[in-house]
Amino acid sequence: MPGKLNHLADEASPYLLQHAHNPVDWYPWGPEALGRAASTDRPIFLSIGYAACHWCHVMERESFEDDETAELLNSSFVSIKVDREERPDLDAVYMTALQLMTGRGGWPMSLFLTPDGRPFYGATYMPREPRYGMPSFGQVLAAVARSWQERRDGLEAAADQLLAEVRRRSRAGDSPADAATVAEPLHPPPRAAAAGGVADAVSRLRPGSDDHRRGSVAAAAERLVDEFDFEHGGWAGPLRFPQPAAIELLLRRAGIAPDDRVLSTAVRALDAIADGGIHDHLGGGFHRYATDTDWLVPHFEKMLYDNAQLARVYLHAYQLTGERRFRTVAETTLDYMVREMRTPDGLFAASQDADTHGIEGGTYVWTEDEVRVVLGRVVAPASLLRGGSGGTILPALFASAYGLTAAGNWEGSTVLSRVMSDEQLAARHGVQPSEVAAQLELARRLLLERRGRRAQPELDDKAVTAWNGLALAAFAEAIPVLDRQADLAVAEGLAAGSLARLRGPDGRLARSFRSGRTAGMGGLDDYACLADGLVSLYEATFEERWLDAARELIDHVERQFADVAGGWFDTATDAEPLIARPKETQDGATPSGGAATAAVILRLAELTGEGRLRDAAERAIGQMERPAAQYPLAFPAWLLALDFASAPLTQVAIVGGPRAPDARALLEVARRGFQPYRVLALGDPASSTLDLLRDRVALDGRATGFVCHGFACRRPVIEPALLAAELA
Repeated sequence: MPGKLNHLADEASPYLLQHAHNPVDWYPWGPEALGRAASTDRPIFLSIGYAACHWCHVMERESFEDDETAELLNSSFVSIKVDREERPDLDAVYMTALQLMTGRGGWPMSLFLTPDGRPFYGATYMPREPRYGMPSFGQVLAAVARSWQERRDGLEAAADQLLAEVRRRSRAGDSPADAATVAEPLHPPPRAAAAGGVADAVSRLRPGSDDHRRGSVAAAAERLVDEFDFEHGGWAGPLRFPQPAAIELLLRRAGIAPDDRVLSTAVRALDAIADGGIHDHLGGGFHRYATDTDWLVPHFEKMLYDNAQLARVYLHAYQLTGERRFRTVAETTLDYMVREMRTPDGLFAASQDADTHGIEGGTYVWTEDEVRVVLGRVVAPASLLRGGSGGTILPALFASAYGLTAAGNWEGSTVLSRVMSDEQLAARHGVQPSEVAAQLELARRLLLERRGRRAQPELDDKAVTAWNGLALAAFAEAIPVLDRQADLAVAEGLAAGSLARLRGPDGRLARSFRSGRTAGMGGLDDYACLADGLVSLYEATFEERWLDAARELIDHVERQFADVAGGWFDTATDAEPLIARPKETQDGATPSGGAATAAVILRLAELTGEGRLRDAAERAIGQMERPAAQYPLAFPAWLLALDFASAPLTQVAIVGGPRAPDARALLEVARRGFQPYRVLALGDPASSTLDLLRDRVALDGRATGFVCHGFACRRPVIEPALLAAELA
């Protein structure tokens, strides 16, 4: 191990030994350290943690392994490391002090003490660079050192007051809340607190950006609600586009800050899209957009990117609301993609044409006579009808459900749209309500079979990298939610096929693939969207090869696309030079390359612990915050990235085998509901390179769950019920 050994070299604790080669001149707690503090008259920096603490490791890599930070510590403080599992007494005393100062606690615990051990300033994790609404650790060190020199009397007096309260609580038998049960937001983390003027010194350094960012996201969501046409279920203009990213933002807001207006807007939008003619009610999937405000008449082409994004947002709506109709839309959309857009290579085609033999929508529209011919032969059983006599009611039932008339609703034919509910149909046709859904399913199956014998629209079978990345994310996220083995097979085949066919020997991506040949250089969105899909597949399967591939793609982004002014260009440095190098920030039918890159980098940073990655995303997001908040429909994917960057995240690590029953039981708990702010890792720390799993140890040989809220980690659990309680 590189580096000069410090005073921890002879310790038995693995946690202390992890820090033995830090450039920080660490001491273990004891007479030597306290004697040095007294003889030098320096304040003590006390760091308490444990070997399996994720944010302890982050702070070590960012700050304690950094020579500049170490110099600040070594020149002005006596630094002491404590393993809380070795010294629960020290942990309990100083945790009480930290909770008195901040109202919360956790590990790593970072405290500043007088030379005789009285605390006067405390925090948990502090970053190497200013972020999360916090100053850097180095700035805090400088502020504390300066306050110690210039305002020591005030610090001493405040330390006395705090010590008196700690002692009073101890004497009174008051137990502080167990730090492992204190929930803390990830962004921002627990705010450092101090007495005697240090808090003021530090507060002047704090960027305070996360509160502002959360406010920007909330304001953008309110704007989306205010601008929504609730009567027709959409936003802006005579043409209606699905806007999956905007709906996704509303679902997230409804999940973390329940608001009837926000949730009802999202649900109304999803219902309008699913009920309208833009939705293929027979074959599943969606056409590009509607040409009217009622979502009735679509522009009939079907795009991979629309269907991938819509499948994902309906899946999330099902997770949030539990409404079966949203699950059905997600399932049928994914099924459509496999049936009609999957290529022999395991990839997905770009689109289906709007026309069939030159006739717009020719494959999809119906006349009343055509439906009657197909469905009129089906005789309903007597038990279906309230009156007890059977009949050929299926054509009439279907016509009422989907707006089918003799005159039609578009150029003499009918674009199918759902105009009556099951309950309304039951009342109108005298049918048992429980049978309506089954009968309509039968009708749709018969009509789809008949439609399959019609001429079909042409398929553009080139596989676009970015769009296949969007599809991969949709199928990967469906795996644990829908629990269908077919989704796993599709996702794994798509991931393997994308890497094999769209990635060259040098690791760089092509834009597309068709008939055994690639075309074009991959752009920023290709790298970002494919990486995002691979991260989603990791979180579905916990096979780290997918995460490794995603990280390699982002390495290329850093090398080839970064803009020194912040953010990323859309083309690589060696792409064909144009009159201007493109850098589109506005989101369109798909997320802009910059927004997609920021989003996936944030996810990767949480799993890998690479703060450098996050810094690049933070800078890009900061540049886009104002326009995104002002024009949410133009920048919805940026708002999703901004939301993730500033939201309170929960990190869950499960030590165990992905197929082991005890690990699966914990995993089922960790995956419950709609959890856009939960980062999840599972595996064996001995073979994993993931930061979230590093140094975790299974308890009693059983699968074990670890939860970190913010920068404080809770105690490990082995029972699903206890994990559920930690996550509540």
